[in-house]
Amino acid sequence: MRLISTRVAFVAAMGALAMTGGCTPLRGHQGYVIDPDLVNSVQPGVDNRQTVAKVLGKPTFTSQFNEGEWFYVSRDTRYFAYNLPKPKVQTVLRIRFDDKGVVSNVDRTGVDQVASITPYSKITPTLGRKHSFFRDVFGNIGAVGAGANPQGPGGGGGGGGRP
Repeated sequence: MRLISTRVAFVAAMGALAMTGGCTPLRGHQGYVIDPDLVNSVQPGVDNRQTVAKVLGKPTFTSQFNEGEWFYVSRDTRYFAYNLPKPKVQTVLRIRFDDKGVVSNVDRTGVDQVASITPYSKITPTLGRKHSFFRDVFGNIGAVGAGANPQGPGGGGGGGGRP
């Protein structure tokens, strides 16, 4: 009898331990691993694109329209099992270059710049008419050739017919 109660107590303890394991916060890191010494070594007016690439490596992304800005993004998250991760620490390092490729400015922003969005239902709201599924699928039946085409069927009056 004592052996059975010991086993039951052991199984209950293991079950409780397994359930509390789901409450342990998980940590994650995404992006660039920032080394403060290397970041502080980049000096405006001294460094150029090549030296920044050698010191910091390839940027996370560059500006879309020109080579004027490089961005290094680092984010630390914390979350519980089955929950969405939430950013706890985020650093975005922005390095601006002038027309000659020399560093003109180094900026840092933090987690205060993280935008939190909440999707609206399962539908993206748009302007315009609302159609049902069946209207979208069957709406073009009978519409072939019924458009206002001033040159008749076939379109653009290719020159072989009567004037």
